[in-house]
Amino acid sequence: MKTSFLVIITLLVAAGCASQPDYREASKGGFGYTESKLSDSQYRVHFKAKGSDKGKAMDYAMLRAAELTLLESYDWFVVTDRETLIDKETVGTSPQAGFEQRYTRVRDCGLLGCRTSYEPTTQVTTGVFVGGTQSSEIESILNIELGKGPRPTSTTSFDAREVRENLKPKTGE
Repeated sequence: MKTSFLVIITLLVAAGCASQPDYREASKGGFGYTESKLSDSQYRVHFKAKGSDKGKAMDYAMLRAAELTLLESYDWFVVTDRETLIDKETVGTSPQAGFEQRYTRVRDCGLLGCRTSYEPTTQVTTGVFVGGTQSSEIESILNIELGKGPRPTSTTSFDAREVRENLKPKTGE
């Protein structure tokens, strides 16, 4: 009886985690989108996703940029800078020892605004790991500038309504 109860609880928790949509606002540094206002018409948009689908993470960052543009009553946005970070972690089946380098996000805020940077950190790893699985995290970061009226003709400018319409998640995803 006790084992059945634990199995049911485990299945309910797993179903709850699986039912979260990919496209959502991130909470406490988790998966989803966040944005930082840099000036009246400039933002930095982040989208962090699980898995290995780099295109989906980039599309969702663009979708959030379009939504943000429309929320701020602008018509179009220009991507002024773009970066994609991929962090893979492999769990092996044999004893391991070594060094691992990752990047940590550091946010410094002062009187004139905030600055986000990524600093390398090194870890020493040892032990016996089982499972043999690989997991990935992808973060797509866009710096955007918002605008009204006629859209610039550059290849880095986008109509916010078109982007939202083309990239919004389909029902059932």
